[in-house]
Amino acid sequence: MKYPNLEKLIDIIAVLRSENGCKWDREQTHKSLRPNMLEEAYEAVDAIDDGDITNLREELGDVLLQVVLHAQIAKDNKEFDIEDVAKELSEKLIHRHPHVFGDAKVNSTQDIINAWDRLKKEEKKDRKSILDGISKSQSALMAAQKISKKVIKVGFEWDCVESLKDCIKSEYKEFEEAVEEGNIDRMEDEMGDIFFATVNLARWYKIDSEQALLRANKKFMKRFRKMEEIKEKPFEEYTYEEFNNLWQKAKLLV
Repeated sequence: MKYPNLEKLIDIIAVLRSENGCKWDREQTHKSLRPNMLEEAYEAVDAIDDGDITNLREELGDVLLQVVLHAQIAKDNKEFDIEDVAKELSEKLIHRHPHVFGDAKVNSTQDIINAWDRLKKEEKKDRKSILDGISKSQSALMAAQKISKKVIKVGFEWDCVESLKDCIKSEYKEFEEAVEEGNIDRMEDEMGDIFFATVNLARWYKIDSEQALLRANKKFMKRFRKMEEIKEKPFEEYTYEEFNNLWQKAKLLV
C-alpha cells in the first residue's frame, strides 16, 4: 500500500456515507456541498497568500475532503468513483505533456503553453466558440481576465496601450453621461465596461487583476484598522476633513 493514509481517508468517507455512518454526510449532495467547495478552496488560497505552510497542509486536507466526498456521492449514485477521477486526470496530464511522456520537443515555457492549448482544443471538440468553457461560477473579475486572454490569442487586441487607455477614458465619459441622465441601468452597464477595460489594461502590463484587487483590499483593511486604533473619538463624530487627516496618519504608520 503506497499511500495508506489516502486509502484510509477514502474508506472513512465511505463509512460516513453508509447506513451506519453519519446522517449529515448521507444527506449531502453535489449541490448542497457547492458552498463548501468554494469556501475550502478560498481558505487554501488564503494560506498560500499568507505563506502559512502549516495551515496550507490543513486547508489542502479540507479541499481533498470535498473531492473525496463528491466522488463517494457519485459512487453511491452509480455514476463514477475516485478511481475514475484519478484515471481521467492521469490520462489528461499524460496527453497534455507530450514533451515529458512522449517525443515532442519544446524550447520554451511558451511552447509548452501553446501545446497545452492546442491539445486541450483537440479534447474539447464539442466547443464551438473560443469562449466556451469559461466557468460561470468564478468571480466576474477572474472571468474577465480569462475572456480577455482567450480573445487576444486570435488577434482581437488593441493596437497599442494608448488606445486601451483612451478606451477607458471613453467608458468613464459614458458613465458620467449616464449619471447625468440618472439612468441606473445604463450606469451599471457603463461601470461594467470601465471594469472590463481596466482588467485589459492590467493584462497588458502582465498584472493579475484578482491579485491586484486582493492587495488593495488588504491594504485598505490594514489602514482602516490602524485608523480604529489611533482615533480619538467615535467615527460617527468625525467630519470628512478629520477622516481624511486620520487616513493620512494611518498611511504613514502602516
